[in-house]
Amino acid sequence: MITKLRRSRPSRISHRDGSFLTVLHGRAGEQATIERLLAQARSGRSAALVIRGPAGIGKSALLDHAAALAEGMRVLRGVGVESEATLPFAALHLLLRTGLDRIHTLPDAQATALNAALGLGDTAPESRFLVGLATLSLLTELAGDGALLCLIDDAQWADEASLDALLFAARRLEAEGVVMIFAARAGFPAVGLPELRLGGLDRAAAAALLPADLPPQVRERLIDESDGNPLALIELPAALSAEQRAGRLSPVGAMPVADRVQEAFQAQIAALPEPARTALLIAAADGSGELETLVAAGATLDGLGAAERSRLIEIKGTAVGFRHPLIRAAAYQSAPATRRLAVHRALADSLTSSPAVDAADRRAWHLAAAALGPDEDIARELAEAAERARTRGGHAAIAAAYERAAELTADPVRRSGRLAAAALAASDAGLMDRAAALADRATPDVDDPDMIAALIQVRAHREFELGTPLAAGRIIMDGVPRLAARSAERATWLLVEAIRCAWFAGDTPLAEEAAASLRDLPRIDSPLVTGALGLTRLLGGDIGGGITLMAEAVDAHQNAGLGVPGLTFTASLCLALDRAALAEAITGGVMADCQQNGMIGWLANALQDHGFAQGWLGRYGEAAATLNAGLRLATDLGHEHRISHLTCSLAWVLAHLADAQGCRAKAEAGVTRADKQGMVLAAAIGRWALGLLDLGLGRPDAALAQLQAIPVTSIAVLSAPDQIEAAVRSGQPAQAAEPLARYLAWARHVRQPSSDAIALRCRALVEENEAHFARAVQLHDDTQPYELARTRLAYGEWLRRARRRSDARLQLRGALEIFDRLGSGLWADRARAELRATGDVPAAPRKAGDPLSVLTPQERQVVRLAAGGASNRDIAAQLFLSPRTVGYHLYKAFPKLGVTSRAQLAAIARPSSAHG
Repeated sequence: MITKLRRSRPSRISHRDGSFLTVLHGRAGEQATIERLLAQARSGRSAALVIRGPAGIGKSALLDHAAALAEGMRVLRGVGVESEATLPFAALHLLLRTGLDRIHTLPDAQATALNAALGLGDTAPESRFLVGLATLSLLTELAGDGALLCLIDDAQWADEASLDALLFAARRLEAEGVVMIFAARAGFPAVGLPELRLGGLDRAAAAALLPADLPPQVRERLIDESDGNPLALIELPAALSAEQRAGRLSPVGAMPVADRVQEAFQAQIAALPEPARTALLIAAADGSGELETLVAAGATLDGLGAAERSRLIEIKGTAVGFRHPLIRAAAYQSAPATRRLAVHRALADSLTSSPAVDAADRRAWHLAAAALGPDEDIARELAEAAERARTRGGHAAIAAAYERAAELTADPVRRSGRLAAAALAASDAGLMDRAAALADRATPDVDDPDMIAALIQVRAHREFELGTPLAAGRIIMDGVPRLAARSAERATWLLVEAIRCAWFAGDTPLAEEAAASLRDLPRIDSPLVTGALGLTRLLGGDIGGGITLMAEAVDAHQNAGLGVPGLTFTASLCLALDRAALAEAITGGVMADCQQNGMIGWLANALQDHGFAQGWLGRYGEAAATLNAGLRLATDLGHEHRISHLTCSLAWVLAHLADAQGCRAKAEAGVTRADKQGMVLAAAIGRWALGLLDLGLGRPDAALAQLQAIPVTSIAVLSAPDQIEAAVRSGQPAQAAEPLARYLAWARHVRQPSSDAIALRCRALVEENEAHFARAVQLHDDTQPYELARTRLAYGEWLRRARRRSDARLQLRGALEIFDRLGSGLWADRARAELRATGDVPAAPRKAGDPLSVLTPQERQVVRLAAGGASNRDIAAQLFLSPRTVGYHLYKAFPKLGVTSRAQLAAIARPSSAHG
């Protein structure tokens, strides 16, 4: 039975004896906001809100107000408990406990992940984000045909694993009829969610909360000292002595309001009999609210009763809860240290035979809280708690348990091993700063090569995720000598990673240093090593040598048994080799693997290259939707480097379309971000986007300036045709010589029809050679229609200037037709202008040939998957949405497309080489 697996926790008590309405005094605007959200939920829309403010400001009262107004809605309530912050998914379990019987309705992978996270299954969840998706799906299921209200109080104290899942779900709410409201103090990470910040009440509203019999000077003094805090206005008068109530007050101090209120609570506690003080201390140290546990640890029913009569706690059935978190803090902090240690030992003893699933974990933490110094027995119990957390995917809890175990470990080698385990878990939890700090502490005494390599990766990964690839590469290079002496194979893979860092940073010296170190090690026959050495040559200016090795690596990848990281690296090589179709195929498979196995971090990476490949192939609608999905996911993950790349790549796609404003906004934001981080490759893509946009707008001088600012990277080669055209059109043909030589060398070695055709177009522009133009048109295949249109436009312009108007019209009409189909409005306008200059009257601008262009990016993704036969549930799993939101997007898309059924979507949404 579920009830045997985890005892229920009490909700935070936030009102008593009518104070609920009192605390809401002066909050009409905030109440109206909540009422509007509930009305939206009843109409099928969803929303999330964070109510933020200091202790006592009225957050809990607003949650109670929401619950009171939720007539006809299902209400779930949860609370972050400070003492349970180290227990994985404790807050999530508390919120979902009444809906666990519906988990079986979720897709199998999601049900398995959520069951494992909540301690109801035997396998570890494959991804914390899969747990988040399962949470979203379960909330949708629980909303049913009505609406659902989720209230999470004291969210700043919820465990990391629960926060990951809840915030993942909250950011994806759209059309489920679900409202999630979090109440939190400072420190709650709610990026991307709307916030309602509570300040103090104005003087009139504050005065209304004070007892009417207080003298005016006392009332004014309390208003000043409370800073408008409702809880302070209610509690401070009760703490006044008779003399103070009469007006004899000491001078105002500098104590913060929360401290004043806590001091008032401490005075109340000090006046209680000893059994009540003991009961309050035990309840404060435990935090579970389980009456049986408190009594077993020494709390008496008489003591608990006295505390309840003093209105410091509330007892409902077998659940004990403090009326406010400040009371709990007052009860714990006012007790001497010796008594606190004794209470923790008593609580540990009381949990020894408890049947609760988390009893052993709580016992370990109580023992640790009572420890006076190193204790291997306690450290071992904490390490066991960490491994139990691993079966539930609670990486933050694993890190916390191993870190505390290390602090209690005397043996330096064993201590370093536990610190290393904590570092790896913190990295898996996305706590990169903490992971790096733990790795630094562990490294000196670690001798195992696998662990040395893992710690180097943790520290490098932090820098890379922060968007500083050069620093990441330097960390690897500094650690490799020690590792190479123990494991040449491990050192090899790290050196490949260092070269990848150098590629992102555009840093040739780092790449060459890592390549030299690779050559000093026994050679491992792997396409990853070959590809990394090829990148090094390309960065160093050896285009032919670099392309040869990179092509060799790509050709060998199918038989190398590469995993997701290796395949992602291979796809990146494909893009640098003008093999976009192969890159799209590889990343498509990687995306499927990531979604199936919960590798969400790598999914954002795959979406980046997949979207770029779609754009390279001229399917700009698909590309924009893919990159937007990747950007949303990278933002959730906090992957700064990926955010930069996706933003700049999206700008590059928009540069091909008619969205000049969107392109410039994305490119400038992305370049600014990437320059600050040292993400040279991302910044190069953003500058390419700006240069291409200026070229399309007929501003070749501005385009040339942007494109010449691109440093030596693969982007410097790929963007060379645009730089050449900008130089020629700005009347500076001499500036085209270097990029022309660069591109011709690259095209000669990649040996692709499209690159050969573009090379001939570039030569034709510089040399004004018609034969090159004509041959270029012939060589183009249908994989890159945009480039064919660019060649035909340039050829048509040359023919018009040669006064061969009839021949020019043939090329210009062909260019215009392609640009129109692709939705490349700026370039279509140029083709029309050239046609008018030949005396032709081109047709009015046509709507882009992509029939899905009328849809939002999210609607486009949903429609394409639905057209391919995927069910709403399958689409939801792929896009990290709820099935109901998928249905909502289809409902909005059908009338835009003029269809009435899913069967009609296939013909409309089928991509082609010319549009998609």
